[in-house]
Amino acid sequence: MSKKIDVFKEEIGSAYEFEGPSLMLGTAMIEGAPIAETLVRIPLEMLNRHGMISGATGTGKTKTAQILAEQLSEAGVPSLIMDMKSDLSGIAVPGTNNKHIEWRHGLIGEKWKASGSPVEFLSLSQEPGIRLRSTVTEFGPILLSKIMGLNDTQQSVLTILFKYCDDHNIPLLDLEDLKDILRFSTQEGKEKVQAEYGYVAPATIGAIMRRVVELEHQKADELFGEPSFEVKDLCRHNQEGKGVVNVIRLRDIQTKPKLFSTFMLQLLAEVYATFPEEGDLEKPKLCIFIDEAHLVFQEASSALLDQIEMIVKLIRSKGVGLFFITQNPVDVPSAVLSQLGMKVQHALRAFTAKDRKAIKLVSENYPITDYYDVEKELTELGIGEALFTTLDEKGRPSPLVRTLLRAPQSRMDVLEDQELNGFVQASSLRTKYEQKLEKKEAQDVVKEKIEQAHQEEVQQELKRIDEQVHEEKEGSSWLDILGDAMNSTAGRRLSNTIAREVTRGLFGILGKKR
Repeated sequence: MSKKIDVFKEEIGSAYEFEGPSLMLGTAMIEGAPIAETLVRIPLEMLNRHGMISGATGTGKTKTAQILAEQLSEAGVPSLIMDMKSDLSGIAVPGTNNKHIEWRHGLIGEKWKASGSPVEFLSLSQEPGIRLRSTVTEFGPILLSKIMGLNDTQQSVLTILFKYCDDHNIPLLDLEDLKDILRFSTQEGKEKVQAEYGYVAPATIGAIMRRVVELEHQKADELFGEPSFEVKDLCRHNQEGKGVVNVIRLRDIQTKPKLFSTFMLQLLAEVYATFPEEGDLEKPKLCIFIDEAHLVFQEASSALLDQIEMIVKLIRSKGVGLFFITQNPVDVPSAVLSQLGMKVQHALRAFTAKDRKAIKLVSENYPITDYYDVEKELTELGIGEALFTTLDEKGRPSPLVRTLLRAPQSRMDVLEDQELNGFVQASSLRTKYEQKLEKKEAQDVVKEKIEQAHQEEVQQELKRIDEQVHEEKEGSSWLDILGDAMNSTAGRRLSNTIAREVTRGLFGILGKKR
């Protein structure tokens, strides 16, 4: 063995040896050959720093996601995977050994074992799986506006109509309900809306209506209804403590990019809004793999891209890791790319001058290395090989390393229809989400949610006033402060409730009602 290889083995071995728990990706390679037992690992605690899996079609991106998801499951971390091609269902059952697997793991120096993961199959459409839904009310005007590409004026009008429905306890279940309130605001309800919230221009309503129809054309109405999916159900474990792998089957969604991007952003926004702040954890609470990520970014307006960038930056503190799977890293905006701590780069193809320029650009995104000509390596990687870098336990980029990837422990083929239906029928979530509620029953559910939200807002306002009262302010009495609160927008709306609470305990119980 040459001195260069000895130095390489020592450097890579120490760089990828971590004190805490880690996932094993494969073994290091140099000069086209694997170095047995020089294992490439990913520290578990760094997986909420996000990542990307990229490469040309057929180079092994899906199998890499499968490797990561099944190891995360074993480590007790649930995951959510977008399965655009329906070729990840095999993760639910143990794989079968063969000569190729034995050869690969012989080179890696690690024994292969067959193992399946606990899996929940989910769906946005008619694919087999638990249906994911949300109501228009829960979706909210801001996110809906960004997805439809509304301008500031149109967004403010939509927000007014949502506020009208909220104040009058009117549930918006689906896009048909949204169209009804749009019509109402320019017809029989025009004077009432205008009296309470100001003038609403019919031309603006017409523009919003056209965008809603566009969403309907891409079958986005399938997303809306009750029962709405609760994101906490993505963070489940089986009786053995393994994290559940949630596989969303999206085979019929590729021709509906607006539907896919709508769902993705709503899901990320709800996870961000629902999950508590966690800071740095020993391991993530949830990892989300977004396949065909270019569909999200291609259909996104500049405002929507800003929203995605913000969520990518902030969701880390919720204990959530995001992993974008795409053919070429240039599909991902640079502002998002800069937030990704882990990069798994499979082979790229240089068929055209444009391809060669893209490869040159991609090669500049990786750490400088003395061991590889990165631009050349990108076109010479074999199936199941990748260039890899991540963050170490101190948050520093690890050395770039060509890696021979381990084989998945689960089946590398799809489940038969009968097997898949068996898993869906056995799901503990089936009775909770399978049956869509009738319109009247669903409206009652949404009304109850609106009332609960109002009550929570009341309690938050009471708590704020209580804290303000207990601050030491020279020359301010509690009556002054109460007067200020009553003159605030929220205070005027909550005045009756606040007055009732004051008479009960003179601020002594405020903030403790919850």
